[in-house]
Amino acid sequence: MTIDDSHLIRRVLEDIFSSDPDLNFIGAADDPFSAALLLKKNKPDVITLDIEMPKMDGLTFLKKLMSQHPIPVVILSTLTHRASVIGLKALEYGAVKILNKPKFDTNEALKADAEDLIKIVKEAARTKVRKISKIKQKLSFSHKNLLSPLKKQDGKVICIGASAGGTTALKQLLRRLSRNFPAILIVQHMPKEFTNSFAESLDKESDMTVKEAKDGDQLIKGTALIAPGDQHMLLQKHHGGYKVQLKNGPLVSGHKPAVDVLFKSAARHAGRKAVCVILTGMGKDGTEGLIEVKNAGGDTIAQNEESCIVFGMPKEAINSGSVNKICHLDDIPTALM
Repeated sequence: MTIDDSHLIRRVLEDIFSSDPDLNFIGAADDPFSAALLLKKNKPDVITLDIEMPKMDGLTFLKKLMSQHPIPVVILSTLTHRASVIGLKALEYGAVKILNKPKFDTNEALKADAEDLIKIVKEAARTKVRKISKIKQKLSFSHKNLLSPLKKQDGKVICIGASAGGTTALKQLLRRLSRNFPAILIVQHMPKEFTNSFAESLDKESDMTVKEAKDGDQLIKGTALIAPGDQHMLLQKHHGGYKVQLKNGPLVSGHKPAVDVLFKSAARHAGRKAVCVILTGMGKDGTEGLIEVKNAGGDTIAQNEESCIVFGMPKEAINSGSVNKICHLDDIPTALM
């Protein structure tokens, strides 16, 4: 099902989805109220949703949907810096993916966007999402229960990968860590327009310094670096320590940045000193990297199903046998310590 106030976009999306024999397009609505009527007749496997619409905005609809009758939702929006704050809220409310609306510049551009959209929708259809209200925190957070690591850190490097549900999970995790923690590298699947705003929002919530990574950034204790939304992030050795390398290039495991790219570089350059964590997310990005980290003697941790909004990436990693510890989200900071 598609929800968008633009007649042109609705027609284009119907044409795109109807072109694939594996997809059944059950209807389009021009606002959330019309969508609610459609939902009474048919429950789709996936909804594509615009954010800015008349009568009721997409965020309000998404929040109601995910708290009552969760369905995988792919946000289709015009991605701008202004939209980044709204988009982050959409991810926090449970959207599994945010994409730019299809471009009509050329037939080639439309065809490429259509192929990407169909692939994402099929992946979303295989995703089981949970009610946000069912994800319960076991702990209350305050500066009184910030966790500091042991004094002897021995050059440990922490790498974290997340996708759908990760914006909330990372906020909860980083709020528990003190500025004495080793540096953290984070890959969160999201568009490039959002990663800087996301880093700024985490920085306000955390005792650690959180910022969007730049090529050549050195790993400094008490700092968490977020991969830009359009570049792969790798760990590199540098003068007895480590630095970040940002690289362009093709999608890996269907993503850029890819968790697999970060984890594999951690296995190669940090080896036994690598600590890699896979959080809530759609798909299987990160599993191949975790296998290499475990084979290199590093530590691997996966978020458990109970605390995941989407138990896709952790499930794939656990099933591969590459995970040393499976933890509730609230217990991951203690496991890291």
